[in-house]
This record gives sequence, structure tokens and C-alpha cells, in this order.
Amino acid sequence: MVSNSDITILFKILVGVAWIDGKIQPEEREYLYRLAKEKGLDNDPEIYPWLYEFRTVPPSQCYEWVQEYLGDRPSSEKCQNLIEAISALIYSDSNVTSEEAELINTIQQLDPANNPPQTIQSTMLGAIQKLYKRWVVKQN
Repeated sequence: MVSNSDITILFKILVGVAWIDGKIQPEEREYLYRLAKEKGLDNDPEIYPWLYEFRTVPPSQCYEWVQEYLGDRPSSEKCQNLIEAISALIYSDSNVTSEEAELINTIQQLDPANNPPQTIQSTMLGAIQKLYKRWVVKQN
């Protein structure tokens, strides 16, 4: 079950994605208006300023919302749901910008299904390497 807060943060991400290339395209705007109405967010005081373009969304804010939505240990299902939602918006204007592609790529990298679980040995080796690198930096 999807909570209201998940719906709100997901919608904020979509608004951020529409802004990620610096300008909301007319098709993206239409898609967002339709989706906001469907989800009952068109008059939400938190969403309203972004949806109706009274405030822009910087890319960094969009990435913060993605982090908030996915959390520290995102599930594969949550990553896939986010990618699907973003893809629907992106393809509404039939134009995928490099910024949009980069965001999708970042989310795909966070998906645990795309990253095999690490063994204890590889986790320990990574930790030892980090400690060694810090020690070398301090020595110089």
C-alpha cells in the first residue's frame, strides 16, 4: 500500500524531474496537471507553488527528494516504481535530456537488483582499503 506521504514525495520528484533541465516542457506540464488532479494534489499547499511554477526546483532539490523517497536502503521494487513514474513523465514530451537520463542512471545504480550482494570478505576488504587510503593521505 502506498501512503499519502509517498504519493506527495513521488509527485514532488516528478515536478523536480520536469525542472531538471531548467524548463518544464508543455507536455510535461500537461502530464503533471493531469496526474495532480488524479491524485488529489492539485490544490495541496505543499505542491501548489511547484506545480503551477511559482517556484523552480533546482536539480539538487530533486536529488534530495529522491533520497528521501528511497531512504538509506532502497528496495528494488521502490527503485523500479520510481523509474517507471519518472519514465512516464520523461516520455510525455518524447525528449529525454542528458539530465533526465543521468537521474534514471543514478536510481538504477541504487537498485539492489543491479548490485550483487557483497560478501563479508569484500566488505571488509573495502573498509581496509578506505582506512589505508586515509592513512596514506595523513602521511603526506
